[in-house]
Amino acid sequence: ICEQLKRLGSSLDWSREAFTMDARLSAAVQEAFVSMHERQLIYRDNRLVNWCCALQSAISDIEVDYVELEGRTQLAVPGYAEKVEFGALTSFAYPLEPAEGGGGAASGEEIVVATTRPETMLGDTAVAVHPDDPRYAHLHGRRVVHPFNGRSLPIITDAELVDMSFGTGAVKITPAHDPNDFATGKRHGLEFLSIFTDEGAINAHGGERFRGLPRFAARVRVVEALREAGLLRGVEDNKMRLGLCSRTKDVIEPLVKPQWWVRCGGMAHAACEAVRGGELEIVPSQFEAVWFRWLEDIRDWCISRQLWWGHRIPAYYVRRPAADPSDCGAMGSSSEMLDRWVVARTPEEARALAAARFGGGEAEAELELTQDEDVLDTWFSSGLFPFSTLGWPASTPDLAQFYPTSLLETGHDILFFWVARMVMMGMTLTGRVPFKQVFLHAMVRDAHGRKMSKSLGNVIDPLEVIEGIELAALQAKLEEGNLDPREVRKAQAGQQADFPNGIPECGTDALRFALVAYTAQARDINLDINRVAGYRMWCNKLWNAIRFAILNLGEGFAAPDAAALRERGRVAALPLGCRWVLSRLDRAVEQVVASMHEYNFTAATTAIYDFWQYRLCDVFIELIKAVVYAEEGSALAASKGDVRDTLWTCLDVGLRLLHPFMPFVTEELWQRLPRGEAAPRSIMVSAYPAPCAAWRDTAAEAAMELIEESVHAVRSLRSAYNLPPSARPEVFFLAAEGAAADGAADTLAEQAWIVAALAQCKSAAVARASAEVPAGCGVGIVREGLSVYVLLAGVVDAAQEVARLGKKHEQLAAMMEQLKKKMSVSGYEERVPQSVKEENAAKQSKLAAEMDTCTKALEEFKLLL
Repeated sequence: ICEQLKRLGSSLDWSREAFTMDARLSAAVQEAFVSMHERQLIYRDNRLVNWCCALQSAISDIEVDYVELEGRTQLAVPGYAEKVEFGALTSFAYPLEPAEGGGGAASGEEIVVATTRPETMLGDTAVAVHPDDPRYAHLHGRRVVHPFNGRSLPIITDAELVDMSFGTGAVKITPAHDPNDFATGKRHGLEFLSIFTDEGAINAHGGERFRGLPRFAARVRVVEALREAGLLRGVEDNKMRLGLCSRTKDVIEPLVKPQWWVRCGGMAHAACEAVRGGELEIVPSQFEAVWFRWLEDIRDWCISRQLWWGHRIPAYYVRRPAADPSDCGAMGSSSEMLDRWVVARTPEEARALAAARFGGGEAEAELELTQDEDVLDTWFSSGLFPFSTLGWPASTPDLAQFYPTSLLETGHDILFFWVARMVMMGMTLTGRVPFKQVFLHAMVRDAHGRKMSKSLGNVIDPLEVIEGIELAALQAKLEEGNLDPREVRKAQAGQQADFPNGIPECGTDALRFALVAYTAQARDINLDINRVAGYRMWCNKLWNAIRFAILNLGEGFAAPDAAALRERGRVAALPLGCRWVLSRLDRAVEQVVASMHEYNFTAATTAIYDFWQYRLCDVFIELIKAVVYAEEGSALAASKGDVRDTLWTCLDVGLRLLHPFMPFVTEELWQRLPRGEAAPRSIMVSAYPAPCAAWRDTAAEAAMELIEESVHAVRSLRSAYNLPPSARPEVFFLAAEGAAADGAADTLAEQAWIVAALAQCKSAAVARASAEVPAGCGVGIVREGLSVYVLLAGVVDAAQEVARLGKKHEQLAAMMEQLKKKMSVSGYEERVPQSVKEENAAKQSKLAAEMDTCTKALEEFKLLL
């Protein structure tokens, strides 16, 4: 990851790189645990946890992924050679115990329950019905017999758990293996019978008949046994959510375990109030709703993990086996005594605490202390990162200067995993929020919107986009992993479809710009490599602009005085094109700076791209070619100095504006620009552009808008009359008599050379009367009251164009006739849907316009014959 960050151009203080297992950060983790335990925010309890049999560890609620099943579905489960069926609702009967006065098992009385996990019936300790359900009113207080072990199970009433409309209205209760049943068991004082080992096999409590079977093999065996006993009542499809471990994809097994827990209610409330009160800002603000929903419905956090790697929990179990070997229980088992724990920073401190609680003197020598073998959830140590890296719990200069930090940037997918934990723990342990703002970036998905997955073969390494990679190399990397051969083939097929020619070399700058430009999608980025490659080509445009400047700034060019060029009087004396491009540059700077403050990076990249592509390269550089190539002594040549100073300014400011997004190409190009001796040695340490009021010129923008409209009208005529790119026709503009376009005509007369340069014409002129417009012109509209004429005589083959346009007119007429017939059939108005009629009317209008344009063009060309 660090190598990827470096290659991506992340500007970081690498001397502050830290790892949560470092000695300093480990000490902070230990202090946090002890401190929170002393404040009764961490406690030990025997509760239901999300157990991953593959990891043989508990995981937190937010580390559980859920899949929605519509019905019976075969799924692959780690550790099982065959797929396992889920989404089936199995109904079976519990025989009733004989009632006083007769009735019960001997008489065939039974109660039917339904479950999606039939194997857990081995741990059932009750059956529940709704107290208001008349079907079971006569069974209140009765008991049933477990068919496999003979245990007597009570029938209880519970309005909170039982939904009378679901299934049979009777519910089996397995308090040790279901969250809802756990709560029910607590309410009714039921027995908690755990039937699974940590590996997910049936233990002794499940009975010798099933002992040792993996849980899903036991599922099949239990259903078979129920069928053999005549107690199976049916199996049907059932919509359900199945919880999977986010790391192993193993099916979560709820187990009762003694674990360490964080009491989250008060901390979560404070984190919510920090956002409501403006102490903490979440960007985009739409994620505030997610923040509140999660934190207001938070449950206590299990932080014990049964893993071999991590921060060992600084808690010690105290026993006195010499005094009474049986009264201390076994640490981590169901016999554990929860009050036998001490929490301390060191073993010596733990022994002192144990002696104080469990007896001193000779008794102290009998105490045996064993440190908890479990480690802390990694999010516990990660939650301390904003201040543990600055030296907390010590009062360091770094902590005083940099905490709270200003901004956290991360993905929205870990808003609760990490961000909420940092805020809760930061406020609890330091009294302040760890940062003032949280910016949540979008998640990168593939071009089809799919989550990147090794099994799909759509994972894109940023280094492969930067450097490029052939398809064969991509597919070879899949074979180096630990995917199942079938998954490898599936993934390779996906790569073949998405990257038939591999991934082209795009470079860091193009990848950075593309990712930032994509952020408007908010939640997800559908990364299309072709778009990244497009930005790589755009980098060539930047190179060409700098090359043009270097070739045309002239020998001995000195960078202009930046301060002087920001004075209103100096700017006002510049030619129109220079004033216009500086005004557009100022707008771009203003938009980018404002967007950066708002974290609206899409708007920032759009403003930068718009200026470089559509203002600087497409317009300004094209129009100033006529100036830099003008003969010395001509009117145009007189403005060469102003044009060169303006071009240099645009390139300098434009590169600095673009630098945060494309750091490498901008540094390279900026170094090539002529610079004064006092200039910074790198673009990285140069000042970021700021808006300049002297550059803003709405009059120049309005004039250039007219010129661009005029150029567009000329280009449209060139296209309509099929003029080749090499053709250089004469162009005339004519304002309607008395029309408001007179001012526009004056502007075009003054700046005719700009129109000619951009429209690639021999000349451009303004006619003051229609008689001044020569015959044989194609005509178009620039805006109301202003027309443009393109002289076609001597530029095109009139006879050839008459033939071409005549054929086109015939085709359009035939299409119009066919459409009219279709619209005139009997019942058209009554039977044809309104949407179709509107579509046909639009087609008719479009054809009529095309025919009219074609007719006028024919008439114009005929005049040239």
